Amino acid sequence: MIGSYIKTARRNLLHNKLFSFINIIGLAISMSVGLLLIAFVLDLYSYDRFHKNGARIYRITSILTENRQRSGKFATSSLRVGRLIRQKMTGTDRYAGADVAILRNDFSQDATVGDNIIPVKGFWTDPSFFRVFTYPMLEGNPETALKEPYSIVLTETAAKRLFGNQSALGKAIRFDTLDYQVTGVMQDVPFFSHINFDALVSLATVEQLNRSNDKVGKWTSVSSNFVYLLLPETADLTSIQAQLDALAQEENRADESVKIQLELQPLHEIVVGESLRQSEGGPGSVGPHMPPIVLWILGGLALVVILSACFNYTNLSMARAIRRYKEIGLRKAIGAGKRQIGQQFLAEAILISLAALLLSFVFFLILRPQLISLAPEMQRTVKLELTPMMIIAFIVFSVAVGVTAGLLPALFFSKVSAISALRNGAAPALKAVKHVTLRQALVVIQYTLTLIFITTTAIGYVQYKNILAFDLGFNTENILNIPMQGNKPDAFVRELSEIPEVKGVSRSLIVTSVGNAWGGYMTYTDSRDSALVMTNHVDQQYMALHEYKLIAGGNFKARPATTAAATEVIVNRQVLKRFNIGNNDPEKAIGKEITFRSFHGTRRMTIVGVMNDFHYGKIDNLIEPVALMCWTPEDQTVVNAKIQSTDLLATRAKIEAAWKKIDRVHPLQAEFYDDAIEEAYSELSAMIKIIGFLSVLAMSIASMGLFGMVAYTTETRLKEISIRKVMGASAGNLVYGLSRGFLVQLSLSALIALPVTYLFFENVVLTRFPYHVPVQAAELLAGLLVVWLIAFIMIGSQTMKAARSNPVDVLKSE
Repeated sequence: MIGSYIKTARRNLLHNKLFSFINIIGLAISMSVGLLLIAFVLDLYSYDRFHKNGARIYRITSILTENRQRSGKFATSSLRVGRLIRQKMTGTDRYAGADVAILRNDFSQDATVGDNIIPVKGFWTDPSFFRVFTYPMLEGNPETALKEPYSIVLTETAAKRLFGNQSALGKAIRFDTLDYQVTGVMQDVPFFSHINFDALVSLATVEQLNRSNDKVGKWTSVSSNFVYLLLPETADLTSIQAQLDALAQEENRADESVKIQLELQPLHEIVVGESLRQSEGGPGSVGPHMPPIVLWILGGLALVVILSACFNYTNLSMARAIRRYKEIGLRKAIGAGKRQIGQQFLAEAILISLAALLLSFVFFLILRPQLISLAPEMQRTVKLELTPMMIIAFIVFSVAVGVTAGLLPALFFSKVSAISALRNGAAPALKAVKHVTLRQALVVIQYTLTLIFITTTAIGYVQYKNILAFDLGFNTENILNIPMQGNKPDAFVRELSEIPEVKGVSRSLIVTSVGNAWGGYMTYTDSRDSALVMTNHVDQQYMALHEYKLIAGGNFKARPATTAAATEVIVNRQVLKRFNIGNNDPEKAIGKEITFRSFHGTRRMTIVGVMNDFHYGKIDNLIEPVALMCWTPEDQTVVNAKIQSTDLLATRAKIEAAWKKIDRVHPLQAEFYDDAIEEAYSELSAMIKIIGFLSVLAMSIASMGLFGMVAYTTETRLKEISIRKVMGASAGNLVYGLSRGFLVQLSLSALIALPVTYLFFENVVLTRFPYHVPVQAAELLAGLLVVWLIAFIMIGSQTMKAARSNPVDVLKSE
């Protein structure tokens, strides 16, 4: 029977070549989007699946509250958290088999072996790391490799880079002035691991290096430390969470102003899961991360495109009903039941979908590198390589699409009455609602979705361009930012000053307005009233170089050698407004003292200047209180160079030559400020490109469907057209008469799509951007004009062909 279904389906597809071509191409285009999404999702959910006990591993997250103000939820927790959990929970018989892995995320140094100097990044950890996670060791004992201070375990690639083909085990590596012994070599970290590193260094070394720093092990020092808990198979998560709550409650008694709440996050929900922070304003976690809402959005967009192709199949099947109505009647007359008729049409739909799968796979191979190169993060996150699971998913997806496309035609034709079909020969129109056929409803829905796609792309592109051109409150043009990568900046600044194209140089701690953040808590007269104030440490040349507007006071006067000695601060108007300093009068605020608390400690500082407000963060954030403090030699450094050159390549070559004089190990990392801002919004740019790409696909699929519908409609009305021509109707009247119904449907789609898109942007999307420009009529109408133009070409080409037909040829058999 299945063979009969396939044979009949193949015969019908070959007999109706236009119908088959439109459906196969439309489904192939839409399914290629589905294949990309499937591959993307499977890659994301492949992370950390190689760990033997991955389903029982949880990361401890922290919810930090300071002065009764929630600072955020952090992926990190303190070293003390890990040690307390190990002591009070995993060390008991009740939790036999449990273990704790503690990672500290600030190991980044240059490894020296003889004349070989290579940058190495990794974590500080202890032997429990290899008990919790599955990272096979090639040389050394995982139980003892990270036990002693100044022990290091290298990945296989890092070991080869440092020692070549020689065994690294037992060899010494110098970091700065200290020697570390290689106690193990492990397999390279798999691509789909959210934890990535070149080396692991014993956590005992941290204790040795920070014997005089009591802040490292404090309960409230949540930055840079990750704690992972391996639970036994019989563990009760509710009971574990209750113990974490009790532990936190006990530790929180030591500091009334800071409260920490601990929670469990499953290992397999780290990459695709809740967005967390790592430090004040910092990133959420090591490794890649994708919020689930993004997958839902992408899935929804892909589904719309796929449904558009399915609508084509349904519409064209209904349009062909008049040709197949008698066929169904005859089949039923000789004994076919509803089930056999339905299965026949489902078989045809699945056969078309499987044929489309072959073509969509070709599209997938073409589009895959384009998707991966869409944003820099994409290349580090997914590979989209074929796996057996992916191939199975593709086939299941293709069959599902076929069933979805063929379901309505199968239901429609299975209910055909044999007597009615053989007597009337004409298929009745399937009603969606009163006076509206299913075909008309599907056309309206299809073009409504297409218009929403196109107008969304137009509005998003305009808003994106406005973001890049937005006035941040300071000048970024031709400023090259160069991270010093641990080098002292003075020699490099002198080298830059001798380059004629460099017109000015300054130093800063971070690059603002691109998502970087640094800050602490400020108080004024009331020690109980504190607010988070974002900061940057800058030198005396910074404000002039970037053309900040100073409205009261002056620049920094002192040149402190340490951060603790920096007591001058320049604030923006928002700081005055927040604390009512000098009754918000900039002149009266000069000389006032504030207290600033950060991980550097608590300092009394004097306001020496007030500047106009500027955008410290991205422009999807409101302007906030900001303070500039004096840069000191203790700070990490970004050198800001003002460039004026007619040959940027030659100028960059000079800057690289200057860099090599001070650092031959690390390559120059230099980026123009405007490029950094554009990269900061790369996710938005990528989303607009994706939606734009889907808009083109949706428009192409809808146009092919409309073309097929018009072709079948005009073919069935050829005799009517011929009679009208004989009666004196002009070509224009015939075109209008044939296309009027389609134009009405497109107009109805526009009346639905444009207001929906406008309200969606104004009330949902753009509310995240407080400084956005209003949506303009031109952005809404641009998409409508494109759709109408393409639709007019599709409709006009077929109706004109029908209008020019010779009535004699059509009516000669009547």
